[in-house]
Amino acid sequence: MAQFESLIAANKRNSVLLVILFVLFICGLGALLGWAVWGDWRMAIPSIVLALAVSSVMALVGYYAGPRAVLAMSGAQPVLREDDPQLYNIVDELRLASGLPMPALYLIETPAMNAFATGRDPEHAAVAVTRGLRDRLGRDELQGVLAHELSHVQNLDTRFMTLMAVLVGVVVLVSDIGLRSIFYGGGRRRSRGGGGGGGGAVMLIILLVAVVLAILAPIFAKLIQLAVSRQREFLADASASRLTRYPEGLARALEALAADTAELATASRATAHLFIVQPLMARGRRAGGPGMWSSHPPIEERIRRLRTIGTLEA
Repeated sequence: MAQFESLIAANKRNSVLLVILFVLFICGLGALLGWAVWGDWRMAIPSIVLALAVSSVMALVGYYAGPRAVLAMSGAQPVLREDDPQLYNIVDELRLASGLPMPALYLIETPAMNAFATGRDPEHAAVAVTRGLRDRLGRDELQGVLAHELSHVQNLDTRFMTLMAVLVGVVVLVSDIGLRSIFYGGGRRRSRGGGGGGGGAVMLIILLVAVVLAILAPIFAKLIQLAVSRQREFLADASASRLTRYPEGLARALEALAADTAELATASRATAHLFIVQPLMARGRRAGGPGMWSSHPPIEERIRRLRTIGTLEA
């Protein structure tokens, strides 16, 4: 139990640290752009407030309407207890063990192996699995996958990633507003403000730094979002191991998922991060793969961590 708790605490801590870094990054970007445009640090506040307001409205729409849209885009169909008693019973056992309400169950008719969870909170959660995963995994492996998805629900990962989407939107909007202000208004305001010699050179340097940072900021923001997504996958794996008390089941399921070469045609780059493994394929391999641009950790690393947990608990 102690090993489970330490791994889960570490993943939560990493996620929170990344969000704090994100917020500090936004504040620093807004302050720099405000100074570059107006020559006044205080002008960072209006830009951040405006961007946050617009992004929050967009995020709220996605928060409430997004889950239904994801299920519809994925071609997921509702599954009742009489349709698949075993699947329903596995989820029912796991949700009782975790103290969660029963989520809505969905099936995606495709031979590709995958699964995802969605919903704005545990009371409105849904778990979807593909036909390929349902038919090709044994009970222990299927239980591991479903425990992983229920862990996303329990850890409020949908809500957490909505927050990250808001922060990315703030960075994009602040950067866009800053660049437009610099190019269309900032220069005239500074020229009216006077100042020359060394002061003008310093202002030019600040302006150049602000322009470069505004261009690169959305890329940095996306990298941080992807890093948070990978941490949440590790967290869901560790939480699933605690829930089932059998890490090997999920490890074997991930091995089967890694070997599957079928692409989930209904998935897209907008929804790929929701799935237990990357659903998109490139040249016969899962698109993205390990690296900073991947929304998922390397499957091999996830399996290694799960088997480390199993060894520690043995």
